[in-house]
Amino acid sequence: MPNATLMSGFIATALVVLLIPGPGVMYVVARSVGQGHRAGLASALGLSFGALVHVAAATAGLSAIVLASATAFGMVKALGAGYLIYLGVTTLIAGRPSTNREISGPEPLSRLFTDGVIVSVFNPKIAVFFLAFLPQFVDSNGGPVSQQILLLGVIYAGLALVTDSAYVLLAGTLRRWLGGRVMQGPLPRYVSGSLYLGLGITAAFTGRRD
Repeated sequence: MPNATLMSGFIATALVVLLIPGPGVMYVVARSVGQGHRAGLASALGLSFGALVHVAAATAGLSAIVLASATAFGMVKALGAGYLIYLGVTTLIAGRPSTNREISGPEPLSRLFTDGVIVSVFNPKIAVFFLAFLPQFVDSNGGPVSQQILLLGVIYAGLALVTDSAYVLLAGTLRRWLGGRVMQGPLPRYVSGSLYLGLGITAAFTGRRD
């Protein structure tokens, strides 16, 4: 495994990266504002689980293939962006009342977890990030490189779950603080749907070399 200096540097750098609000933070905040902190935590867990897929791919060298192939990268990016846009559209229209049936209830936690996994797996920027970031903290004298990358990736996913959960709790607190008619009205749906659409559009126009 990497020596203590490299490991401490990795953890410190990873925390700085994770604490800067990005797409993952926006995603779990949107879920928390829309449905509460339990939904946000389920989504955060899904994102971290999906990140483990990228860790496994980076360990096996598959991320390098995606990065090198414009076609493969474009396909993954299109799938991820399309799914985010789909979430945005369905969120915006889901709350419209119907005269013939009741408004659907909150999504189950298992669905939220699955959505988080899908969003994470089909985000090619995560694959690029791991490919560029993890090798910087590999110790040439610390044993097999693949095992070190796997260990660093798992630690990063765990740290991401912790930081995302902190944002979830903040967003959930905001939801409870606003309370009443504000959170029962269309505002959470509009905020969540707009965030998903923004993430999807941003992902769709993100260049391969970003």
